[in-house]
Amino acid sequence: MKFYTAGRDAMAKLGLEITPEMERVEPTYPVYLNDYYLGLIDPADWRNDPIARQSLPDPQELADLSSSYDPLAEEEQMPTPHLIHRFVDRVVLLATGRCAMRCRFCFRKRAWTSGMERADLSDEQLAGAVEYLTAHPAVKEVLISGGDPLMLPFGRLKAIVDAVAAVPPIQVIRIGSRMPVVWPERVTAEIAEYFGSIPGLWFATHFNHPREVTPEAAAACGRLVRAGVPVVNQSVLLKGVNDDAELLEELFRKLVAIRVKPHYLFHVDPVRGVRHFATGVEKGLQILRAFRPRLSSLAVPTFAIDLPEGGGKVALQPEYGKDGEYSDIFEQKRIKYETGL
Repeated sequence: MKFYTAGRDAMAKLGLEITPEMERVEPTYPVYLNDYYLGLIDPADWRNDPIARQSLPDPQELADLSSSYDPLAEEEQMPTPHLIHRFVDRVVLLATGRCAMRCRFCFRKRAWTSGMERADLSDEQLAGAVEYLTAHPAVKEVLISGGDPLMLPFGRLKAIVDAVAAVPPIQVIRIGSRMPVVWPERVTAEIAEYFGSIPGLWFATHFNHPREVTPEAAAACGRLVRAGVPVVNQSVLLKGVNDDAELLEELFRKLVAIRVKPHYLFHVDPVRGVRHFATGVEKGLQILRAFRPRLSSLAVPTFAIDLPEGGGKVALQPEYGKDGEYSDIFEQKRIKYETGL
């Protein structure tokens, strides 16, 4: 797989010339993407292309100079390096800062500002994380994230998962990875079979647009599913990418068809360099309302925001009821629902 570390080279691969405005973004927010994902872009309409908007630099990234680089306060909630403990029963373990692509909407974009990512989890840091988990038996679930943990050599990935799985209170491990979307061949049969051998292991991936559900991506998810690994998806609601009910319906139907459960639809976080993707919360609620008569619960994710200051997730729903009366699924009449005996 060929990787591109300059927007000029990526654009040239598409037969296009980068603009000076795009190049001015790169010293602050560098480019990193690969042949596979680049190949999903339509060069004839690249300025409006939803794949390009997720992967190529945009001058709007430099417009916001006031927002926080870490509004979710992750750095403040690290009791030991690389481990974020916000919720009572679960933690995030950052295995690496490396990804197969720098997504332009990344909420950990703060790690790009020097052109460097967070270093890989060391043996000493892994031991510290295991010690912390052992000392906090209320923690039952670990999300191994990054970066993308599948950027690590298989042996190192296996060592991290094995170490976490060996902690007695841990019942569930989630692997957070966008590899099925951006580098599907990296999800090898060996990795899938290994994940399938770990009790309680789930795989959480990240499709944002139906064009990302390619035959190669479906095959990568299929390898995981056939190995017995449950696969869920989280999407981010992104202005100019997927802020449309019909488009998201198409995406979620495609995912359910390959046995990937749409899990979350997040409003974009208020991160510096990302806020131009924000649609506003009301847009997400309108989309959920459009789903109500059209999509089953298998295909409808939870719409949520992640509060600043480490406040955690809040699941949101449109308001359907008032004073004991509720809208029917087509919102054509109000129906009284008696709750008393």
